[in-house]
Amino acid sequence: MGPNGATSPDEAAGADGVTGGDRAAGPDLRLAGLAVAAWLAALAGLHLTAVGTLLLAAGAATLAVLGALRLLGVLGQPTVRLRRYGWIAVAVLIGVVCGASATAARLAVRDAGPVRALVDERASVTAELVVRDDPRPVRGGATGRPAMLLVAAELVGVTGPDGRRVVAPVRVLVLTTDPGWRGLLPGQRLTAEGRLAAPRGGDLTAAVLRATGAPEPHGPAPTSQRAAGQLRAGLQRACEPLPDEQGGLLPGLVVGDTSRLPATVEEDFLATGMTHLNAVSGSNVAIVVGAVLLLARWARAGPWLAAGLCAVALVGFVILVRPSPSVVRAATMGTIGLVALATGRPRAALPALAAAVTVLVLVDPELAGDPGFALSVLATGGLLLLAPRWRDGLRRRGVPAGLAEALAVPAAAQLACAPVVAGISGTVSLVAVPANLLAVPAIAPATVLGVLAAAVSPIWPAGAEFAAWLASWPAWWLVTVARYGAQLPAGTLPWPGGIPGALLLAGLTGALLVATRRPLVRRLVAVVAVAVMLGTLPVRLVADGWPPAGWVVAACAVGQGDAIVLPVSTGRAVVVDAGPEPAAVDACLRRLGVREVPLLVISHFHVDHAGGVAGVFRGRRVTAVLAPPWPEPEHGRDLVRGEVAARAVELLTAPPGWRWRAGGVELAALGSAAPLRGTRSDPNNNSIVLRAVVSGVRILLTGDAETEQQQALLAGVPAAELRAEVLKVPHHGSAYQDPAFLDAVRPAVALVPVGAGNTYGHPHPALLARLARGGARVLRTDTDGDVAAVVGRSGLAVVSRGVDPGRQR
Repeated sequence: MGPNGATSPDEAAGADGVTGGDRAAGPDLRLAGLAVAAWLAALAGLHLTAVGTLLLAAGAATLAVLGALRLLGVLGQPTVRLRRYGWIAVAVLIGVVCGASATAARLAVRDAGPVRALVDERASVTAELVVRDDPRPVRGGATGRPAMLLVAAELVGVTGPDGRRVVAPVRVLVLTTDPGWRGLLPGQRLTAEGRLAAPRGGDLTAAVLRATGAPEPHGPAPTSQRAAGQLRAGLQRACEPLPDEQGGLLPGLVVGDTSRLPATVEEDFLATGMTHLNAVSGSNVAIVVGAVLLLARWARAGPWLAAGLCAVALVGFVILVRPSPSVVRAATMGTIGLVALATGRPRAALPALAAAVTVLVLVDPELAGDPGFALSVLATGGLLLLAPRWRDGLRRRGVPAGLAEALAVPAAAQLACAPVVAGISGTVSLVAVPANLLAVPAIAPATVLGVLAAAVSPIWPAGAEFAAWLASWPAWWLVTVARYGAQLPAGTLPWPGGIPGALLLAGLTGALLVATRRPLVRRLVAVVAVAVMLGTLPVRLVADGWPPAGWVVAACAVGQGDAIVLPVSTGRAVVVDAGPEPAAVDACLRRLGVREVPLLVISHFHVDHAGGVAGVFRGRRVTAVLAPPWPEPEHGRDLVRGEVAARAVELLTAPPGWRWRAGGVELAALGSAAPLRGTRSDPNNNSIVLRAVVSGVRILLTGDAETEQQQALLAGVPAAELRAEVLKVPHHGSAYQDPAFLDAVRPAVALVPVGAGNTYGHPHPALLARLARGGARVLRTDTDGDVAAVVGRSGLAVVSRGVDPGRQR
């Protein structure tokens, strides 16, 4: 204390040496702890029961009360340090109480007894629904069959098979192939019939309804949704003349509609950390509102008038993209900027973000597990917390202001979003920051021109097409950046997927951000990063890695069993058979970078082909499962059907002539309609036999077909359809082979999935000799490890990964 009671400068600085002015310039983090705690508590509750979540809330409440009593002096005099940080800890505990309590209440409704009983019975019901979001097609499907649609809906009431009606306001997911569902709009009420199934868990979905026919609508959708539908349809029409890549990307940039986006573009965006551009987020709102703000400032409008014009633009944009939960989330993020603008207090943005996160999570706890929500919040937080400091640091080092802003903004957003992207993709992108930096100049013009095309489409279709054509040029640039970024040989590094991987990277990132505040640590981190890059990049650039470039089929080393993989696009593949146990096939798919399986084929139900089915589902989205009609053996059949039912996945059968196509993979089922009976092994001789074409290479997948089924194929299938460059040798190379069948196939490459030291004598030496005499290159998973056929400049070739010690038992 100075003379006359004045505070000295040293006292004003405080014990931490930070002046009042510095404090004023720093971010206000008082609400951040509460928001993060509520978010994480809700996320944990989604994976617990209602009782477990309530126990979490009760424990946090107890600790919060004890902490508050301690801080108030009831339980003893608190220390100075405890006074400083104790209320922050109490706020965190209150956030846990709020998040867990709100989630427990929703879980109790989700798991209500009457609906749960109908789900457990897999009952056929009549459901009264309200559509929550646009119907979404599932990529990949049988040729000639309607596409599978996913429809998120709210269940109003359900009538069971006994005629008793149950009122249950819970969320359901509708699976259907009926085209009558395609044109539904959010907010529309309807009645539908179908069979209930259990959901996959981890959200607030109470049941999956497999609809058996068209819905019966009860009146039109709300006016705002109809208006949005007209504008979105107008945007799609305006994009129809454009090339597929730009025409599919533009609706995704503007309104989050990726129904026409090619899978290859989507995978390229994921690999380069640009996937946030494919969904409506706070950045979309910021671009639209920013354009209006620039016009308002050009017209010399005051802060409140500018904020009002931006609010009108915000409401219009929400109507355009539909007021679904994800859009409301994005609009909330955009509103944060308006609050800071209207109040003239930029520091108010971070508390507003924390308050918005808390309110949204408490209103809808399912958002806690939504990757889009996490990306929006983290990107906004990165722009508020990291970008200003990095921009100012670059400017102090002589970087021009515009360049400093251009470098800091995408770097901050990407660093903040990296944990979520790593959890989704199972990789860490090394090209994300430069790719997003290159993308920055094209995002705003593409979005603004796309919004303009949608807005004028009902009254001026030609003008809408012209605006879409202009927008296609910046969209082309985005596609090009993503394509070349994804093709870089050292562009991504493998990383644990799912929530554990995301939390691990988030923890490491936070620790580095704290540690690098010290100059010595910053220099040490820079030196280590450069050393790692110089040490690993040459190896990654010289070595081809796995999977090899141009691969068309891979046989996994899973022991004594089959697991064949056909690439659809980057990260997506068809899997044929799952090996004997889950860990082996899961490890092989991770080595191949497979994150999504549009089709899983089980050739027959023997355990060496079906036992690992759970490993294919582990951390991956599986769209459909193809299984044989032959029901034996029962153990394998029940294992596969149990996984299908638990995951609410479509189960298909493949009669002769059945065809399927996705990306670069075409499948056709071969064989006769009548099953073979009385053979040496009926399950083996009723295997699903598929002819696949991948990048022009014909591949014959034979399951465990033995002599009898091979002879039936020769008799019932034209010889030209059996001819293939690559043969998956039947039944692990057993002795039960028909020489005429092998002669008809005449493969150039023969893949033999087989386990080392098996007691069956597989593969038979005589068979291997015959294949070699016919000119086939034979690869075995017991001696070669994972093997693949590749297409290069010189034609078809083979690559083996080598055997990992101890993996082939």
